[in-house]
Amino acid sequence: MNSLSSLLHSIAMVLSLLAFPAMAASPAWQPERNVELIIPTAAGSGSDRTGRLIQSLMQDKNLVDRAVTVVNKPGGGGTIGLVYLTQQSDTGHHFLVTSPTLLTNHILGKTTVTYRDLTPMAVIGADFVAFSVRADSPIKTGADLVDRLKQDAASVNFALANALGNHNHIAIAEVARTVGADIKSLKVVVFNSSGQVATSLLGGHVDVIASPASQVRQHAKSGKVRVIAVASEQRLAGALASVPTWKEQGVPAVSANWRNVVGTKGMSDAQIAYWDNVFSRLVQQPEWKKAADRTLTANIYLNSAETRKQLDQLYEQLSVTLRALGLAK
Repeated sequence: MNSLSSLLHSIAMVLSLLAFPAMAASPAWQPERNVELIIPTAAGSGSDRTGRLIQSLMQDKNLVDRAVTVVNKPGGGGTIGLVYLTQQSDTGHHFLVTSPTLLTNHILGKTTVTYRDLTPMAVIGADFVAFSVRADSPIKTGADLVDRLKQDAASVNFALANALGNHNHIAIAEVARTVGADIKSLKVVVFNSSGQVATSLLGGHVDVIASPASQVRQHAKSGKVRVIAVASEQRLAGALASVPTWKEQGVPAVSANWRNVVGTKGMSDAQIAYWDNVFSRLVQQPEWKKAADRTLTANIYLNSAETRKQLDQLYEQLSVTLRALGLAK
């Protein structure tokens, strides 16, 4: 064999060795059929808008090479959508866009299904709770509210949407509990929507409201409402950047409507890896960031493993507060 033939033979042997593991390796998992995004609220709701933005970006940006559809399953405070998810046996193709109600519904005994019966998939944002008063309120700062709560927790009328035990209620309770106020004496009025909550404040029917920051931005800009604190780790960006956090005012209270995505139980490592990649790219899209800025949503992303850890911690925190409120055993 001459030198050229020997060289070609050696190259062929190397190429065959390189090709073998590639042929033997299992291909990475990807969806095999239509993907469903389950929304546990009605069309037009905040969760619905989030789900439809996820759907459009997954398809328009070619993040998922299969059809993605939104399925609304409203009712039961989120339990109907949750039950629908648990009925799906086809792992990796069905996801519920949810919130802390996934945890509180179980803590409050409204459902026997917990996040441990599912596959935590991603945290894709957080709407931190803002505390607001009318512009002419004698409560000027977070410190003023704390003083009132310490003196008599029942002297302050709060309003929130849309259920006791949710993240807005938790935010109020965390502030009161942290400063040593009697949280079982808190007076809280519940409305069906954040819009109704804002109207009740503007009409002088309540003293303080706990709501998404986006719901009071325009009222704060017009001078009708004063936002005295946000229950976030750090100040919000944008229109409410001047509003101090509760932490800055000496009260370590953090509460948010965490935007979570969970999948069916038993998803494989390959399926989780695929969707980790999809969601990590989704939250980097300019359209997603623009929507987050518009709604004053913190563009926080956690992958599947990190989401499970956060849900573990949040479940314990919420359990403590809800028991203190007398809503859970």
